[in-house]
Amino acid sequence: MRAILQHAYGGPEVLQLTEVSRPEPGVTEVLVRVYAAGVNPIDGKTRAGGGFAPQVGRPPFIPGWDLSGVVAEIGYGVTRFQPGDEVYGMPNFPHRAGTYAEFVAVRSRQVARKPARLSHAEAAALPLAGLTAWQSLVDTAQVGPGMCVLIHAAAGGVGHLAVQIAKARGAYVIGTARAAKHDFVRSLGADEVIDYTAVAFEEAVEAVDVVLDLVGGETRRRSLEVLAEGGLLIPLPRGLDVSQEAAERGLRVAPLIVEPDYRGLEHLAELADSGKLKISVSRELPLAQATEAHRYIDSGSATGKTVLTAIVQS
Repeated sequence: MRAILQHAYGGPEVLQLTEVSRPEPGVTEVLVRVYAAGVNPIDGKTRAGGGFAPQVGRPPFIPGWDLSGVVAEIGYGVTRFQPGDEVYGMPNFPHRAGTYAEFVAVRSRQVARKPARLSHAEAAALPLAGLTAWQSLVDTAQVGPGMCVLIHAAAGGVGHLAVQIAKARGAYVIGTARAAKHDFVRSLGADEVIDYTAVAFEEAVEAVDVVLDLVGGETRRRSLEVLAEGGLLIPLPRGLDVSQEAAERGLRVAPLIVEPDYRGLEHLAELADSGKLKISVSRELPLAQATEAHRYIDSGSATGKTVLTAIVQS
C-alpha cells in the first residue's frame, strides 16, 4: 500500500510517499481503508521532534491520527462493525497510529460510525479537534445553559468546533479572532467576537465561567483576569503553568490531553447529523502532497481544518 513515511525528525520535506506492507487486523482490531486523513498542528510539531515525539518514538514511522474510511476486514472478537461500514476516529493518540496511509489497523472501540451527513473529508477533519473540544467543554467543564464561555483562537481547527459545541449546550459564547475572521466565527453561533489584535480581551470581557485557551503563553495568564470566582481555565496546548496563581485567586485550572473515545465520537456524529455542528475544511490535498499540507499548517494561518484526501487509488 501507499503511505507517507517519515524517516527523520525535521521540516515538511522529511515526509515521503512510500510503498509499505499492508497491515493485518489483530484481535479486537478493524482494518480501515482510509478515504481521508486529517492534518493537525500537533502533527507538524511531532514531525519536527516536539509535540508527542516521545510517545510516537524514533523514526521511521507513518504520521497521522485522524481518519475516515470504510472497514475492510475485522479481527477476532470485533462485534461493533462489519466490512463495508463507514467509520471515523482518532486511534491510539498520542502514540503511533499511522493514518497517512491507504490502510490502518485500529482498535474497534477507538472508532465510531461516520456521521452520515458528512463527507469523508469532513469526517476526517473532526475527531482530534472535535474530541478536544468535547472533552474540554462537556466532560471537563460541563458547560450548560446560563454559562459564559470564552474561546481563544475561535476560528481555528479546535476553536470553530468548540464554539458550536458550547452553543449547542446552551452557553453564551465569546470568541477571539482577527477581524477578517469575525464573520466566520459569528456564522458558527458566537454571541460576541473580539479582535485580539486591536483590543485587550481582558478589558472587554469579565466574569466568564470557562476559558478555553487554545493559544498559550501570556494569553493564558491574562485569561485569569476575566474568570468569575470559581471559574475554570482549560489550557491547551501545554506550556505556561498558571495553576498556582489561579489557586491563589480562587480559580481552577484543568490541563487536558485528548484521548480516543468512541462515545465522544458518537456524540459529535449526532451533532453533525442534526446540523448543529459543521466542519470547516479549508484545504484538501492528495496524500502525495502531505509535505505541502504540513507547510500550510506550520504557517499558523489556517482557518478550519486541513485534510489529505484521494488516499484510496481507484
